[in-house]
Amino acid sequence: MKNKYLQTAMLAPVGLSLLLSGCGGINISMPSLPFTGEKVRDLTPANSTEYQCKGNKRFYVRYLDNGGAAWLIYPDREVRLNKVDTAAGKQYGNGIATLTINDDGTMLTDGPAIAYSECKATAK
Repeated sequence: MKNKYLQTAMLAPVGLSLLLSGCGGINISMPSLPFTGEKVRDLTPANSTEYQCKGNKRFYVRYLDNGGAAWLIYPDREVRLNKVDTAAGKQYGNGIATLTINDDGTMLTDGPAIAYSECKATAK
């Protein structure tokens, strides 16, 4: 009798994973072969501005509260930055990350490991 319960207990996770694998997959259009007519999906977050920086780095910014805050969108996470009063142009920060936007270019620092420089907003 123990064998029957042991077999069922061992097969249950396998059956469950098979059932769940059919549920809600991700449907992302991948670039297709030339001349197929398929459109490539735009991966820019809605209502955001893309910034391209030195070293082919990029991030997106969505402004909130009429410019009172900026929603910083990295490829792997998102962070809210509040507007900071400064003479160095528009600046947003949260104590760790700082986004400075001025006429010469945009700069982003996020802790000691992340630094984006010479960033320019891309036109869509």
